[in-house]
Amino acid sequence: MSIEEQVKGLVAENLGVNMEEVVNSASFVEDLGADSLDTVELVMALEEEFDTEIPDEEAEKITTVQEAIDFVSKNVPQ
Repeated sequence: MSIEEQVKGLVAENLGVNMEEVVNSASFVEDLGADSLDTVELVMALEEEFDTEIPDEEAEKITTVQEAIDFVSKNVPQ
């Protein structure tokens, strides 16, 4: 499974949305209906899934599906 597929699966599961809604350009808040607690939980799920730590200043920049994919791709050894 690719990083993109893993991230999209986590987003769908954590935000309770259908996979079809989880497009790369989707904003967690505006398009997928996440609130601030949802976004914190999503960052924690990404950290756990990819065995990494996402600093708070980086987490604040991750607001779309593509930004999450990009962060994981750049910061997690494959």
